Amino acid sequence: EVRRLRLLLARPAGRHTMHAQYSLGVSYLTGAGVPQDDAEATRWYRRAADQGHTQAQCVLGVLHATGRGVVQDDVEAARWQRLAADQGHAEAQSILGQLYETGCGVSQDDAEAARWFHLAANQGVGDAQFNLAGFYASGRGVRQDDVQAARWYRLAADQGDAGAQHNLGVSYDKGIEVVKDDVVAMRWYLLAADQGDSSAQFNMGVHYLHGAGVVRDVAEAERWLHLAAEQGHAKAQSYLKR
Repeated sequence: EVRRLRLLLARPAGRHTMHAQYSLGVSYLTGAGVPQDDAEATRWYRRAADQGHTQAQCVLGVLHATGRGVVQDDVEAARWQRLAADQGHAEAQSILGQLYETGCGVSQDDAEAARWFHLAANQGVGDAQFNLAGFYASGRGVRQDDVQAARWYRLAADQGDAGAQHNLGVSYDKGIEVVKDDVVAMRWYLLAADQGDSSAQFNMGVHYLHGAGVVRDVAEAERWLHLAAEQGHAKAQSYLKR
């Protein structure tokens, strides 16, 4: 495969060239068919990225952010993510939203973070949907809107995001912009808890302890509370001391 890619690179430049360059970057980064070499991977990714290959630009941004194969540089990382994001690369848009949220490599800007999260969320990126939901829930960078928060949490939860599943469980638990329903709340809590979300595990324990949405079961309550407590969940630890 590596030999085939090098033969492609020997041809006159064209679209096949940047795809071959990107593929060689992947090979060197993962050590597939060649000795693993971060610096060599970065060299090939850059060649593809300079020709506008969006996935190469996104990966190059991550490499600069982590200092893998290059000197760590948050500003350069943001620059490459922006180039990919401007071309509609969904994952780069989500990452750029996170950079604006935290002010890493760019000036901190909640409204700009929300804009990029929205673009990525509309393309189905679960992390962006979860982050956008949090922005709507808190009114950060957008006007506070519990309906929009619930909508985006639901979309992220349907993709298996544990944090979104937990927060959607809270919505049904508390009746926030949905009809309060302990049974539905427990269904979402269970999905998140099975993925190791300590807050969901704690809520599972509390619901079993009080028989909310399930038949009361003290042993099952203690099992979930122990799982949460083992992850350092303070409220779960407090419940177990009672």
